[in-house]
This record gives sequence, C-alpha cells and structure tokens, in this order.
Amino acid sequence: MATGIKDKVVLLGMGLTEFGERWNMSSDDLMVEAFTEALADAGIEKSAIEAAWLGAALDDVNIGNSAIPLATALRLQNIPVTRVENMCATGTEALRGAVYAVAAGAVDVALALGVEKLKDTGFGGLPIKTKGLANDLWMPYGSAPGTFAQLAGAYRARHGISYEDLKRGMAHVSWKSHQNGALAPKAHLRKPVDMDTILNAPMIADPLGLYDCCGVSDGAACAIVTTPEKARALGKALEDLVAVKAMQICTSHGWENAYGEWDGASVRNTQIAARRAYDEAGIRNQKADIGVAEVHDCFSITELVTMEDLGLSDAGRGAYDFLDGVYDRDGAIPAQVDGGLKCFGHPVGASGLRMAYEVYAQLTDRAGQRQLRDVNFGLTHNLGGQPSNSVSSVSIFGRL
Repeated sequence: MATGIKDKVVLLGMGLTEFGERWNMSSDDLMVEAFTEALADAGIEKSAIEAAWLGAALDDVNIGNSAIPLATALRLQNIPVTRVENMCATGTEALRGAVYAVAAGAVDVALALGVEKLKDTGFGGLPIKTKGLANDLWMPYGSAPGTFAQLAGAYRARHGISYEDLKRGMAHVSWKSHQNGALAPKAHLRKPVDMDTILNAPMIADPLGLYDCCGVSDGAACAIVTTPEKARALGKALEDLVAVKAMQICTSHGWENAYGEWDGASVRNTQIAARRAYDEAGIRNQKADIGVAEVHDCFSITELVTMEDLGLSDAGRGAYDFLDGVYDRDGAIPAQVDGGLKCFGHPVGASGLRMAYEVYAQLTDRAGQRQLRDVNFGLTHNLGGQPSNSVSSVSIFGRL
C-alpha cells in the first residue's frame, strides 16, 4: 500500500538566479548560475549527483527538445538526465522527478533544475507554439488575460460580490506582492506600487488591469535533494534540514468543459491536489499550519481564487481576506513574500522551483529582510493552462 513521500526526502541545497531581462546571459549561463549556488549550499562534490531532471517549457530556441543542454552546461558525466514539461508546473515537475527518484531508493542524490529564457523568443508575453495552424496552440486558448478575466466574472456571479469589492481585493493582491518584491534582491521588478496606481492602470481584459497581470522574464532555479540518512552522513544536522512533506499534481480530464456542471468560478483540480497534499503531509488545519505560501499569481484573480481552492480562505471570502491583510507579510498566512510571479515574472520552467526556493529560504531562516517568524510549513502551488483545462500542483515543505 502506498505510504507517500513525507519526510523521505530533504532539500540539501538550492540556488536561484536573478530574474529579469538577462540579455547578456545564455540559458547555459543561467543554469550554471543557479547550479553553482545550489552545489555550494549543498556542500557536496558534483560527482555525488546521480540523476538530474531539467524543466523547460517554451524556450526551444535555446534549450531544444532534450535534456542534453543540462548535461553539457553543468558537465554532468554519464548520469541519466531527463527533460520534462508540464505547462506552468514544469519546474515543480522537474523537482517531483528528482524527489520521487530519491524516495524510491533509485539514487541517493538527485538534481532538479528549471530554466527559461523567454526574452529571447521575441514575444511580449508567453510565446505560442504552433504546428502551422492558428488554433494548434501550446495553450488551448489565444488570450491568457481574456481567459482569466472570465474566471473573475464567474467568481463574481457565483458569490454575488460587487465589481468594486472584487477590484479592490485584486488590487490588494498586487499591492502586497509589489511591497514584498521590493525586498527581494533577485526579483525582476523591485518597486512598490500604490493602490491608486493599480486601480487606475490601463485595462487589459476587464476587470484585469495592467498590474493584475504578471510579466515574463529570464531565470533559472535549482534544487539538490537526498535522503535524511544521506544528509546526516554528510554532516548535516537533521533539525536544520527542510523536508518534502507532500507533492501532488492533478490534471483536468475534461469534466470542466464536457459535463455542464462547472460554473467557471474555481479550479477543481487545485482543490483536489490541495486535499491530497494536506493528507500526505498530515496537515489537518491548513489555515493554522501553513506559515508561508507561494501560489501561482499569473493574474491577481488567480491568486485570489486559489486561496479559496487551497482552503486558506472560505468560499467567497478571498477578496475580503486580502483586504483584511490575511496574506500580507505580517498577516496570518503570508503569501508571495518574495513578490511572486508579479515581481519575478514567469520564466515558465523555473517558476515552480523559484517558489520552492523562497519557502526553503524561509524555513532555513535565510530570507533576509523578508524573513518571517515561526514558519513550520510552507506551501507552493502552480496552475498551468486555463481554469477549464489545466494542471495544478501543490507541494508542502517543512522541518524534519
């Protein structure tokens, strides 16, 4: 009978590049930058790594379609290296591959690295992959802002929230993240933005204004994982280690579009992934236990609805919880403490691992000015695709 992966794997070391318009850096350079920090943090020789996973979603210009660029950039000699892609959960998928290999006993030490250099693709937003047909897209829609604006409209209709209250709640989502991003030295955008500027910004897709949308950037993030026993043998103190408590991924199977029951106001697979993750981690009261959250804030409405889907806000209360400061850095459940996608941008292959990096920094008391007190569990969440056709991942980390 399956017992899950709780406490079977620890984060031995992590690394993160600066995110932004890294015109002078190749994808190889970004991979090396993240890996160098992770290797030094882990305190091991490169030869100790027995398997690696590369997460890259859209950057075929620089990465291609295999894992060979990771092996060559890092000079990983004669070990299995696997390329994965799972939409916006790509970085988390790379980490899951490494974690599962260690938990299964296949290897003692594994590497996960996510990278994307979107500024080189020539697109202002996420690039669109086609095979020659206009509707043959990597994502099954043409406008991400338009799709998530529909989520906002459906959410309003379900819960009877006024347009003004929803806009104010969404604005607070963005305001909070920009306040936090100003304290994150590796973030792309590091300037606080006031509420009036957010509320009066140009409209992108009603009700989403400019500051309700995240940008794109270049970046990479890396994790090295092992077992608690191996970490102890390497001289690590177990009480200082961050353990993987749960990793759950849930994918749409057609219910949202095929059966006429879904009203478009929530993301069902996020709800399912969250329940499974809490069960695997042994968390019974997520509102009390989760001390920091990094969720997929591609748009402010996404973060707002996600907090309800994760069970951190009650249904219909998300906007008001944001306005009440629940998710501020000094609130009950600090979220996007590093500024999230809003301030780092969204180099797709790297985002999930970037979220894990912030949770890791918080749990090891290395978050600098952003450091929170008394964090026992941290949560990361990705949403890839659109609400009606998506993949959701929920991961939980904590001390041993």
